[in-house]
Amino acid sequence: MASLLPLQSVSFSSSSCSLHKTLTAQAPNHGVHSRISSFNFSFLRPKSLTPLPNVKLLKTTVTAAARDDTASFQPSLKSRVKNGEVLYGIFLLSFSPTLAEIAGLAGYDFAVVDMEHGHGGISDALPCLHALAATNTAAIIRLPESSASWAKKALDLGPQGIMFPMIDDAKSAHEAVSYCRFPPSGIRGSAHPLVRASDYGINAGYISTYEENLLIMCQVESEAAVKNIDEIAAVDGVDCIQMGPLDLSASMGYLWDPGHKKVRAVMDEAEKSVLGSGKAYLSGFVMPHDGATALRQRGYHMVSGAADLGLFRKAAVEDVNNFKTYLEESEAEPTEEKYWSE
Repeated sequence: MASLLPLQSVSFSSSSCSLHKTLTAQAPNHGVHSRISSFNFSFLRPKSLTPLPNVKLLKTTVTAAARDDTASFQPSLKSRVKNGEVLYGIFLLSFSPTLAEIAGLAGYDFAVVDMEHGHGGISDALPCLHALAATNTAAIIRLPESSASWAKKALDLGPQGIMFPMIDDAKSAHEAVSYCRFPPSGIRGSAHPLVRASDYGINAGYISTYEENLLIMCQVESEAAVKNIDEIAAVDGVDCIQMGPLDLSASMGYLWDPGHKKVRAVMDEAEKSVLGSGKAYLSGFVMPHDGATALRQRGYHMVSGAADLGLFRKAAVEDVNNFKTYLEESEAEPTEEKYWSE
């Protein structure tokens, strides 16, 4: 059987004659010429198009339309808080996008991606924000420290809320707010045409709406901070005061006893100050001695009921204990278990 030489530099012109000549010229004396010569190239000839009656051929140009924030029908986390809703959330310390997605599907109103006590950083937080966005669940990023650089990186990811730790006075609260605002209102670095917060520049309305959509939260978690809580809550731009009972109890010398009566008395005083300010809202975390219902009754609008690691730890420990208990009971009294439908 004759071998075929590779065809090179075939010109795909609009003329079937040119294609025919090109093919035949590149395959001489190899048994191909006769087959190509006899081949019918009529199918390559363009046919004239007969327009249908009353139908106009339109020349369309596809352009990328800038999306405006006003097109979104999903209310922001900040608007929900300010409208008086009571929201229930979870803290995510595992930085697992899967657990973040499950949290959103479970129905939590918001999730705090915790970079203060979780192991992850900015690049680890992003997949969690993707997962939460897929379930229409608001994401809050808790910073590892209150600084302009950390705030800038976190805000560029586009969370609906940002939480600043260890805010002890009005000065640090003012600084936290300034980290969230572009000049001249603040010192936030600007890369808004390129970052996720503005849909990578597609959201043309980002600059005019970002302030009203971002929930700024300041953590009050020391005895010194509680003494200044009136001034902190009064700072323009501070939307929510996040109470920190564990750090507060530690600052008072009760690290192992956050439910101590002295700690509870200070917490009560701080809560009343925030509620009396008429500006900031209260946010808190459920404790063994202080449940979600109690927090709501005291005026909290944002309640975090659990952390992902805590939920998994509890489920894992219970699972192991249940099996060990079953082994002990079955050895003492062997019983035959029946299937549920029997």
